[in-house]
Amino acid sequence: MKLKEILSGVEVAAPFDGELDITDIAYDSRKAREHTMFVCLTGARTDGHIFARNAYDTGCRVFLCEKEIDVPSDALVLFCADTRAALAVCSGNFFRHPDRDLALIGITGTKGKTTTAHIVKAVLESAGIMTGIIGTVGAAFGDVQLATVNTTPESYELQKLLRMMCDAGCKAAVIEVSSLGLKFHRVDGMRFAVGVFTNLYPDHIGTNEHASMEEYAGWKKQLFRQCDLAVIHTDDPFGAEIASECACPVISYGYEASAMFRLLDVRQIKRERLLGVEFTAAFDGRKDTFFVSLPGAVNALNALAAIAVADRYGVTPQQMKEGLCAVFVKGRGEVVPIDAEFSIIIDYAHNGVSLQSMLETLAAYDHNRIIALYGSVGSRTEIRRRELGLVSGAMCDLSILTSDDPDFEDPTAIIREIASSVEEAGGRHVDIPDRAEAIRYALSIAEPGDILLFAGKGHEEFMKVRGEKLPFSEKAVIFQWLAERK
Repeated sequence: MKLKEILSGVEVAAPFDGELDITDIAYDSRKAREHTMFVCLTGARTDGHIFARNAYDTGCRVFLCEKEIDVPSDALVLFCADTRAALAVCSGNFFRHPDRDLALIGITGTKGKTTTAHIVKAVLESAGIMTGIIGTVGAAFGDVQLATVNTTPESYELQKLLRMMCDAGCKAAVIEVSSLGLKFHRVDGMRFAVGVFTNLYPDHIGTNEHASMEEYAGWKKQLFRQCDLAVIHTDDPFGAEIASECACPVISYGYEASAMFRLLDVRQIKRERLLGVEFTAAFDGRKDTFFVSLPGAVNALNALAAIAVADRYGVTPQQMKEGLCAVFVKGRGEVVPIDAEFSIIIDYAHNGVSLQSMLETLAAYDHNRIIALYGSVGSRTEIRRRELGLVSGAMCDLSILTSDDPDFEDPTAIIREIASSVEEAGGRHVDIPDRAEAIRYALSIAEPGDILLFAGKGHEEFMKVRGEKLPFSEKAVIFQWLAERK
């Protein structure tokens, strides 16, 4: 592609040869090559400008910067005000604006983004609308599964993934749009057919994230300046605020009588080996009953958001029901399908608030005992470990304390910290530092009606130990144990 085409819409400080051929864009100097344009991004921990010479040494001769860089005089150095914003524009141009060929559905909020995104995808695909997804647990379309680094990937990766989805035949794509994704210009220039807001709670406040709750909330609003339609959870006070300010049409959902998609009642039930939620919803002047195959009353709200989106695309209630029954979210309240008289749930809960929420969800189902297996990440604050221990000590019949990304910290020391809080709350615990061994122990003591919660790792398939990411899959350990006992 010609350089002038890539830079269309970017204000640069000096004239340049627009006829230069560019075969790729890079912001990691290790990926820069001949005929690549290197974009120098300033991050929280590193500054791409200091790696410009590395990119030059690998053959790159075109650079987009905010400040002076140390490269020889044969390089073309272009300056702009904000290279992150420019990268978004350039990436859209380079990948031929895939957002114009897809119905983009952006989902934002503190909680529920991942689950709601997967429900939307499942419901749309039940109606034959091939849909891609990009978010916390990676990117997927058709039979393709790809890992991603951030909830909302950098604009280059995001546009590249969307172009791949277009080329594979997708008609829609669901994107988890984080506040940091908005702040760091990752979705700049993209037009969303639908924007969904789930809720707002204090989060992501601090160094390298947001300076205040006001800033955090303000970036959430940005998505709805890029939408043609907003689907808003108006029970949430901030959701009601967004709805009142939206320039685009708004569809409200929630429990309130004024909601256009209204949740009337919720019943948490077991269906075969599934823990799910049955609920009645009123919309378009009718009532209907649905079942979503995910545990927890909150997933009735997440499903209702998906129903509101799907209704916009002509999906029938029967197709919605089929999609809701088939939905699966890796590592988020994931019910592991096993032929046993007890249940296994894998979830990403890794702090006191999320663990308490999941345990409250599971306690609502008929059960014998609730056994939680978890640890805590190395080099994190003691308060997180204390919260985990107090919650599980008070709410679980047994806590199995083990490793969770100990990194350079002694896992037994982490376990001892958690154990003291479990005991303070009056709970019982067993300490097994080897997580695979701990899982096998939990399975060996499970009784009919027990619910086993494996918390903390969620969708992750690695264990971070002494600076290395070692392969580790909870499900692989589970299925191996089951196979050995047949």
